Amino acid sequence: MTNPFILYPLLLFTGFFAGLVDSIAGGGGLITIPALLSFGYPPHITLGTNKFQSSFGSFTASYYYIKKGAVVIKESLLGIFFTFIGASIGVWTVQQVPGEVLNNIIPFLLIAIIIYTFTKPNLGDIDIHPRLSKKVFYPIFGLLLGFYDGFFGPGVGSFWAIAFVTILGFNFTKATGFTKVMNFTSNIVSFFLFLIAGQMIFTAGIVMAIGQVLGAKLGSGLVIKKGAKFIRPVFISVVILTTLKLLFDRFH
Repeated sequence: MTNPFILYPLLLFTGFFAGLVDSIAGGGGLITIPALLSFGYPPHITLGTNKFQSSFGSFTASYYYIKKGAVVIKESLLGIFFTFIGASIGVWTVQQVPGEVLNNIIPFLLIAIIIYTFTKPNLGDIDIHPRLSKKVFYPIFGLLLGFYDGFFGPGVGSFWAIAFVTILGFNFTKATGFTKVMNFTSNIVSFFLFLIAGQMIFTAGIVMAIGQVLGAKLGSGLVIKKGAKFIRPVFISVVILTTLKLLFDRFH
């Protein structure tokens, strides 16, 4: 385990950077999970502590997006409900079995997102006509992505954002706001279930949470001010880095 005098400043910075990136384009877990593992925390403790600290960042970003009008909370209630259920099942499952199957599949899904985003240069610039109603969209994606976030997590923000943009027709700014609401839902559910299982380190989580709040506030403010043109390159960069990280873990 890393010396606490060195550990806490590192955790604070890790939380800040993760909160900043996550509030813009998702992918905060790509930063925090490897960091916690490298500091010597066991895998399930890492997952629980990560969900605890990331809940603060996703709440901060969600609150900011709602306050600025990018998200109307009434429009997301159905998604919150099904994400809650999906995440609960996902956390229970990850406590029973390893995630090797998802490790093998997810990088290729992320590659598909990268290719699709590059072939659609104006994707997410403006709202377009939805391809599914919200009554159909939220049960499907709330359960699937809620489960995935509870079970594994990396890349879930990218999956939510691309789903909101391509299927519900949201612009990237609106999609990012709604993504954070769904992220907060799955984070808080996961946090409580890991807490019940005793798989969490509060001191590390609190230090990272302070950084998460500061980073999320800065990042969500940048999204509101700069819009889709700002989000798109950050989004693509995060998806590419997430893909490379997962492929490295798979073949290393």
